[in-house]
Amino acid sequence: MHEGPDSENAVPRPVQAQPRCLNKEVRAVLLVDMVDSVRLIAADEAGTVARWLNLVGEVTTKVLPNLSGRLVKSLGDGMLLEFPDARSAAAAAFEIQASSRKKNEAVAAGKEILLRMGIEVGVVIVGDNDVYGHSVNVAARLMTTLARPGEIIISAHARDQLVPMLDADVEDLGDCYLKNVESPVRAYRIGPPGLEAMPVLYGIRPALLPSIAVVPFAARTQTPEHQVLGEVLADELIGALSRSHSIDVISRLSTTAFRVRPASVAEIGRHLSVNYVLSGVYHTDTRSIVVDLELSEVRSERVIWSERLPAQLATLLSSELELINRIVADVYKAIVSQELKRARSARLPTLESYTLLLGAISLMHRMSLRDFLRARDMLLALIDRGSRQSIPQAWLAQWYVLRIQQGWTDDIGRDTAEAVRCANRALDEDPDSSLALAIDGLVHTHMTKRHDVAQERYNLAVESNPNDALAWLLKGTQHALTGDGVQAVSDTQRALRLSPLDPHSYYYNSLSATAHITAGNNQLALQHAEVSLRANRSHTSTLRVKAVAQWRLGLEQEARLTAAELLRLEPNLTVSGWLKRSPSAPYPNGQAFAKTLVSIGIPE
Repeated sequence: MHEGPDSENAVPRPVQAQPRCLNKEVRAVLLVDMVDSVRLIAADEAGTVARWLNLVGEVTTKVLPNLSGRLVKSLGDGMLLEFPDARSAAAAAFEIQASSRKKNEAVAAGKEILLRMGIEVGVVIVGDNDVYGHSVNVAARLMTTLARPGEIIISAHARDQLVPMLDADVEDLGDCYLKNVESPVRAYRIGPPGLEAMPVLYGIRPALLPSIAVVPFAARTQTPEHQVLGEVLADELIGALSRSHSIDVISRLSTTAFRVRPASVAEIGRHLSVNYVLSGVYHTDTRSIVVDLELSEVRSERVIWSERLPAQLATLLSSELELINRIVADVYKAIVSQELKRARSARLPTLESYTLLLGAISLMHRMSLRDFLRARDMLLALIDRGSRQSIPQAWLAQWYVLRIQQGWTDDIGRDTAEAVRCANRALDEDPDSSLALAIDGLVHTHMTKRHDVAQERYNLAVESNPNDALAWLLKGTQHALTGDGVQAVSDTQRALRLSPLDPHSYYYNSLSATAHITAGNNQLALQHAEVSLRANRSHTSTLRVKAVAQWRLGLEQEARLTAAELLRLEPNLTVSGWLKRSPSAPYPNGQAFAKTLVSIGIPE
């Protein structure tokens, strides 16, 4: 009998503890349900309950501690779990399903415990022994309405926190109507992440360029105003690296998935299909930043370059971008060095396609005859692999141009024809390639002497890719050779701005010297020529420009010494021979250049 409060025999009620202050928090809710529990318990009550409690214990002791999760409550045939985010909830769901499947291997058919699950993310009211709110109801309805045995169904809010292929394999179920939920809910079915289910969306052509992923840099300190710097630095580096013809750069939309995700170099390389990974950490104070960088090769998981670089915050992202340019230059040099080492140490048939290409580009610009000839062998080996690619044909066309310019050809007519053939093939494969267009312009400038066609090609190249430094450089050189010094300087300086620390900087400075000497800027021409020669002392074109600039500046003795060095490298050089092959010969600036060559001692 129930005794009223005024009854003499009323039992004193214990003083109730004050309820915990309920908090509203954004949490990921995971509901787990045993499918067909009534049948299983009716058939084997003791065995089913024991196996269920064993699973709950494993979840509590092994799964939740590693994922910052909490068992809110365990029912006779279900669990309510909560996590800080959907990624942790999904990872827990996969572990629980895997554990359940393993336990079922030892159970007779028909007695297996199969699980279905639902996940939602949203604001919930968190108590000591329960969580409340609309998000809990949605998770429950996703589970009971949509999930089949062994399935995990999540909402759009949860999907937004997952990265497909990294966190989960995600299948869109569209807008779904749930019991007692008025509006349709966008639902998704998820499974464990894996590359096996990924469709192949790209062709089977071999990769021609080494690829790199720049992972957003991590902050050592948690200063809120500086947290974004890691992503900003990565964005700037991705943009700067993307201007190179010699490396493929993964977009920030893909690499940002690793911003707060611990992952090994091998994992990043596998998911993004890259050869190199650039990562780093940084520390900031009120005025400065120090960045610790590592460039790792995915294949060996070895760090091939590392550096600690300081900078002032005020100038970190200034227009000059000195820190970014320095990092780009060092990273590119490290990659070239790694691929060149591989290219020189292995037989051509065994080399990767990108190793062949990058090695060839590097060797053809060293101006050593032995390296130069090896570069041609590498390009031909790449072309012979049968892939119809524009890039190796374009570089081979430039190889023939450089061979003639350097004075190493024994048959100008043959090499001219080969240059034209390769340039045409490059354009046939990719008519919109800025590299192919620029190299075709180079061939017409130096080989066919069709300056109108050359100018058209350069214009198309910079229209196709306004950030193509090589196209601007060659376009400026075309203006220099035909006598338009002002436009030549403008275009070549733009090329230098686009690629200020180019690994082939000698070539950029050499052609910039040509632009300045055409414009009458002899002192600047000499300065650019000297910078070029410090990087490559064997480039005969640069020595010609240097000698002419010295003579016009009144440095006659120095000019004759430079001419002697030029003749040592190109002993068969004559002014008449130079005029036959020079695109500037029909123009006044070319004739004036030839007269100066005679004055400094070059045989007529």
